[in-house]
Amino acid sequence: MPVFMVTFIKGLKIMHQPILPPYCSIYLVRHGETDNNRNDIIQGAKVDMILNKTGEQQAKEAAKRLKTVPFATAFSSDLVRAKQTAEIISLEHNLAVTTAKAIRERGFGDYEGRSVNQFREDLKDLLAEFETLSDEAKFNFDFPYGIENLNQAVTRLITFLREISVAYLGKTVLVVSHGALIRHFLIRIGFATFQQLQWVPGISLPIANLGHAVIDSDGIDFFVKDTYGINKQA
Repeated sequence: MPVFMVTFIKGLKIMHQPILPPYCSIYLVRHGETDNNRNDIIQGAKVDMILNKTGEQQAKEAAKRLKTVPFATAFSSDLVRAKQTAEIISLEHNLAVTTAKAIRERGFGDYEGRSVNQFREDLKDLLAEFETLSDEAKFNFDFPYGIENLNQAVTRLITFLREISVAYLGKTVLVVSHGALIRHFLIRIGFATFQQLQWVPGISLPIANLGHAVIDSDGIDFFVKDTYGINKQA
């Protein structure tokens, strides 16, 4: 998979060469499966579900896969599904997990706890309008019912990642967050388009549970070095 770095200049995505050291290497990981994931129920920023048995096993397998990664510290969203995942992975490294509200899932307002199908049916006209927009414009599109603006959601993740990158330059960090937030972050930094990381319930899942991206950052820019379990379409 091609790797590249992206910086932000007046909202534009500008391509560059790989970041020179020192940089922080971030493993940005999606949490394990919950029953709501399995049943296509929107969880968002407030529905706080534990991992199911499959999710626990996924996290254990990821812990083995990442056993040799020299994590200096571990962070997770403060939602239990992310915290559980981070704790299982961190056991292999004898690390405590620091939680952060800033890297919670995108908020889906009144639709948290409701089915994806209901969300798509109720908002089908707005979603159709959304699909006609450029990728840049989609980030500033405002949905009703308390649904978080994409730019607001991604900005809080970017701010958090920049802060920890400065604090841990030259080190490797584990960050466990959420599928929609990670997807939109990867689109925002130019790794993929909305079409390339398309989400169609039951058909196309862009980021699997325990999928991850390895991202280098100097505290400003981001360089996607590797991915696992991320289905980027050509």
